[in-house]
Amino acid sequence: MRGLGKRLWLVAWRHRSSSGGGLSFAPVDAGKSLMRRALVLGLGLLVIGYAAGCGESQPADTAQPTPGAETAPAASTAPAGAQQAQPSGGSSITGTVTFAGKAPALPALTMEADPACVKMHSGKPAPNEMLVLGSGNTMGNIMVWVSDGLPAGKTWPAPETPVVLDQKGCTYEPHVMGIMVGQSYRILNSDGILHNIHTLPKINRSFNRAMPATLKETTTTFDKPENVFQIKCDVHPWMSAYIGVFTHPFYSVTGTDGKFAISGLEAGTYEITAWHERLGTQTASITVADKETKTQDFTFATPTR
Repeated sequence: MRGLGKRLWLVAWRHRSSSGGGLSFAPVDAGKSLMRRALVLGLGLLVIGYAAGCGESQPADTAQPTPGAETAPAASTAPAGAQQAQPSGGSSITGTVTFAGKAPALPALTMEADPACVKMHSGKPAPNEMLVLGSGNTMGNIMVWVSDGLPAGKTWPAPETPVVLDQKGCTYEPHVMGIMVGQSYRILNSDGILHNIHTLPKINRSFNRAMPATLKETTTTFDKPENVFQIKCDVHPWMSAYIGVFTHPFYSVTGTDGKFAISGLEAGTYEITAWHERLGTQTASITVADKETKTQDFTFATPTR
């Protein structure tokens, strides 16, 4: 007890000296009564707690998973026992997104700043996902969603299955994704090197979370709907992904075939929005009858100067 009291007094004294005041302790004679030693011990523990609380602050999203541990998905906002988001209608809207004209030649991603990333691609340039085209200039990485016309007051519970973003080959996979409010967002680090996840929303809380080699997984959620926003890695500036947060399940992301499908709609008139990270958005109005499937295609082009 006596030696511990002395050490804790020293911790408290050094903390006072380094912080410029705020806490004051007089030297304690080791031969004083047990009560005084107990007082020093209690005050010393308080100082340690104070010093720990004055460390580096965490980002707004404060959940800190155990390094390398399997992180349990965050709880859904749906009531206990609720089913995953299942559209109840029988109507659908499908379509294909294409690029008009000659596609611009995009430079490959430059990863020379991190030799570990270059090695993952066997020294070859990594493709640029800003414009992904398939046969016939069909466009991948286009987010399409119902932006207006859904029944007022109707809600859909968030799915229990998480949306997964992986850091693989020093790129984000997938490049574009959608998620529902309250749905778990599971972020993996398959590369086993230092990355960080830095979201750039305008409505939801931003977070900037480091993921060193020892941290293989972390999770978070978004609590407000928001149109598509960027996610970046400050360690590797070429890494970029995009995510949209919705209160409903009526959204789709195109593959390289340019196709999207939004099903489970009730009969009605809907506004559909198609989004590309550089070419902006397009909207269309379409009416579907009960159990009807309608087609709505979109065409993007490089803006004329």
